[in-house]
Amino acid sequence: MRARASNGPLAVQAVSGTHSVLLGMDLDPALTTDLMGFAIRRTDHTEGQRYWLRNQLGFRTSGTRDSYSSWDNPVQTFRWGDYTAKPAHDYTYEIRALAGTPSTLRPVAVQTVPISTGSYDTGTHGVVFNRGVIASQAYAERFGNKQPDQVANNAAYTWLSAGLAESMTAFIGQATGPGWALRAAVYEFSWVPVLQAFGVAAAAGADVRIVADWTGSGPRDDTEKAAAAAGISSLISRRTHISIAHNKFVVLCKDGAPVAVWTGSTNVTEGGLFGQANVGHTVRDPAVAAKYLDYWNHLEDNPFQRDLKPWNDSRPTTPMKRLRQGTTAVFSPRSTVSALDWYGSLADRADAGVFLTAAFGISPQLMTVLTKDRDYLKYVLLDTDSGGAQLTIRSADPDNQVTVGAVIGKGGWGQWIREVTLAANKHVRYIHTKFLLIDPLSDDPIVVTGSANFSKASTISNDENMLVIRGDTEVADVYLTEFMRLFTHYEFRARVAAQPGSAGTASPGVTTGRRYLDSSSTWVRRWYEAGSPRAKERQMFAGSRVTG
Repeated sequence: MRARASNGPLAVQAVSGTHSVLLGMDLDPALTTDLMGFAIRRTDHTEGQRYWLRNQLGFRTSGTRDSYSSWDNPVQTFRWGDYTAKPAHDYTYEIRALAGTPSTLRPVAVQTVPISTGSYDTGTHGVVFNRGVIASQAYAERFGNKQPDQVANNAAYTWLSAGLAESMTAFIGQATGPGWALRAAVYEFSWVPVLQAFGVAAAAGADVRIVADWTGSGPRDDTEKAAAAAGISSLISRRTHISIAHNKFVVLCKDGAPVAVWTGSTNVTEGGLFGQANVGHTVRDPAVAAKYLDYWNHLEDNPFQRDLKPWNDSRPTTPMKRLRQGTTAVFSPRSTVSALDWYGSLADRADAGVFLTAAFGISPQLMTVLTKDRDYLKYVLLDTDSGGAQLTIRSADPDNQVTVGAVIGKGGWGQWIREVTLAANKHVRYIHTKFLLIDPLSDDPIVVTGSANFSKASTISNDENMLVIRGDTEVADVYLTEFMRLFTHYEFRARVAAQPGSAGTASPGVTTGRRYLDSSSTWVRRWYEAGSPRAKERQMFAGSRVTG
């Protein structure tokens, strides 16, 4: 959902997902000469609460608290995210521009904007992200950096899941007896509580069948042990005639007809559900579910790549001349990389912004788009900087915003708690999502999301599935708010210099020591430099006219 208030000198745009609300502010330049920042007060109409949101930074004179009220210590940015929002809630945000000095703050402009968060339990699309940030100050404060299996009552798992694991088991749990059927295709498949949900459905009389990766390089040993522990070994058929059977989807059927599909980037493992950033995406559209069911029926007999590719090539034929409104499903393996060419051509036609997450590198097709010098912003979130992609993208276009997964180590900036990652995260520590957003704040956004990494191997060698969704602003809003939550989280950590010998990630030229809010208004300058990335960001997120 989007809402904008622009009466007066302060314009504010709010964009909500399910757990996040993104705020963009734009202030009349005449009021910025001694601007100290913005105070943000949230009224929760659903729960009857009202308070000023916190800022992790304070002025040097504010003491040594770990967090501060934004009323006394305003946020010094024109883009802010509220990541404590709850699904299906009604909020009003009051934003006050505060000027003066740290000890004599005065409001120079006020704006309010009402907005509601969505629910992943209703509607055609239900999108839910896990927190994907076990390496966080919030986790360190709540759970003392214990591994989640060492925290009582599954409290850490529940917090980290943020509804992701629950949404998957709830989807499976809809198959309550005879007449219902589940058809699943999985890669890493070892989190026993989810496997048990399949067993419960089968025991109730539902027809449950699962195709699982059983390739030489796949996770078959973990799958075999977990399936035996959950008592569902007989429900699994083995997919061996493929490079990697990398799908993660479940089709729900009633009386022989497909009803909905649950898909996304999430492997059914401890790391997938609770450690790395992942997304689960439910599509309650029988037509889309039917395409997935048809694909699953072709996988069940364990076909060779050469036999499956011609079928996938025509569903759909890519690149398409024109992407229709609605949801298009793309399946792999395919004979060529035309799907990657298509994604690249869609991104290349962007007017206002491109946002990409990548766990295992970036395809040449998308790298070509990212390295073009354009007037709009391009954001890239990487799990690691493998091959120096960060520098390549950043240096190609000054408007490119790039960051990688990182953790605050011992002594980072002298004021933060050391953070840890999930021990179960093996191949990916931080970012496992695979999605591309094209003009997400427009009225005609495009979202590309699913199981496939944007790579040649994912396209021509693996079992994969992707959704290409055009024109659904609510879907785009969820993905954008979660993207910016993760991007902001890791952008900050990538800048924190860790003390020698720590596990943190240090950036060249960053010094250690405590960090404070700017006691002058010099922080404002870069947000108003004509044509600068920060000026474009201010205008884009506030919904102001972009001057380029």
